[in-house]
Amino acid sequence: MAITLSPILTWFKRQKWKPLPFQKETWEAYLAGKSGLIQVPTGSGKTYAAVMGPIADMLVNPGHGLQLLYITPLRALSRDIEQAIQKPITEMGWPLQVESRTGDTKASQKSRQKKKLPEILITTPESLSVLLSYKGARQRFGNLRTVILDEWHELMSSKRGTQTELGLAQLRLLQPNLKTWAISATLGNLEEAAQTAVGLESKPVIIQSDIRRDTHIHSILPESVDSFPWAGHLGLHLFQELVDSLETEKSTLIFTNTRSQAERWFQALSFAAPDCPMALHHGSINLTERQAIEADIKSGELKWVICTSSLDLGVDFQPVERIVQIGSAKNLARLLQRAGRSAHQPGGTSEVFFLPTNALELLEIAAFRQGLAQGDIESRHALRLPYDVLTQHLVTLACGDGFDPEATLASIRKTVAFQDISDAVFAWMLDFLEKGGRCLKAYPRYQKLMLDNGYYLKG
Repeated sequence: MAITLSPILTWFKRQKWKPLPFQKETWEAYLAGKSGLIQVPTGSGKTYAAVMGPIADMLVNPGHGLQLLYITPLRALSRDIEQAIQKPITEMGWPLQVESRTGDTKASQKSRQKKKLPEILITTPESLSVLLSYKGARQRFGNLRTVILDEWHELMSSKRGTQTELGLAQLRLLQPNLKTWAISATLGNLEEAAQTAVGLESKPVIIQSDIRRDTHIHSILPESVDSFPWAGHLGLHLFQELVDSLETEKSTLIFTNTRSQAERWFQALSFAAPDCPMALHHGSINLTERQAIEADIKSGELKWVICTSSLDLGVDFQPVERIVQIGSAKNLARLLQRAGRSAHQPGGTSEVFFLPTNALELLEIAAFRQGLAQGDIESRHALRLPYDVLTQHLVTLACGDGFDPEATLASIRKTVAFQDISDAVFAWMLDFLEKGGRCLKAYPRYQKLMLDNGYYLKG
């Protein structure tokens, strides 16, 4: 049956939107059976570019169980993504169910999802591993059509990225026709990133756009660099200069690099501007309070929010007009991600205030400005052979339905991370997990796996 984009285009028309060229290109590539990577500036509509092709497919060819898996690196992102996907489904009355499954999801909902997953599930790499550790993975993922990897630049070069690669390898073993689409706004090495996302047996499509997003960086400088520290410090000696530079009526996200730094700055700014509605946001604040803060940012009730990386990826805060970065963002890609929280719309112009905490960071911001002018973005590379992640992955599979060592080895060799793993190393790893290796074989507690009729199961 031919797949039509008519329902998608109808909904866009009702929103008085016109699909952007990169969105239509992505939908057409998906419907042609392709996998790939979408790289466009933040706030340009990447989510709808990624999900509307699979949704069009599901509307024409309904399936049973989980059809679309959306993997995001942050819990805070899952709520925004769920709302964005739910909006057209509700308004158009499409027979699709979308839910999230993260560390914030209630135990009762997780228990229900364990028995029956929705057609569209938004989750994290860790929650995907938990799902793979349950019995019945083939039934749970056997009808899966598509996996979307959000903020791929953030995941790719970490062990969470390797965990995602291995999870995808297992899903492709269960569903060989699985399509994979990665989403990113800031990556320098697109070909490598795309290949890592789709696996070595697929040729990825890379979709970009000519949408430009300008970023203006303003530095808050000390009166004299002679008295400026060369390293360390929280930057608090410039807090009055920051207060004088900001406006209490402008919605502003103030990013710090650590939780303790965020807490200290919240105290200082609360003292300096007691009448300004402000809040503190980081990952250790309880779920209810975090959700209330995020809702107040979106409504415009909160003007200043001092935060960590808990808010720097993908979250759509339309009222935010300005970003403050306290201390170096460490790389240009992260600074641009945080900048993208302001003027979060196609063609928007981001305004960033940079407050250095030491003299060396003055050099870093100069380098950022130069890189921004030249369009240079750092590359991210997949980790190679992180055996600790693979060991945990094998135990995860054993906790579920178990695994065939030959088929599993073949599947993980299709990942960039483990394409070069040798037979000897994999055999040693299985021996270590089954018998504790040469050193620990006398201790039963280290024997995590057992071999039963050619399958490794949890010991």
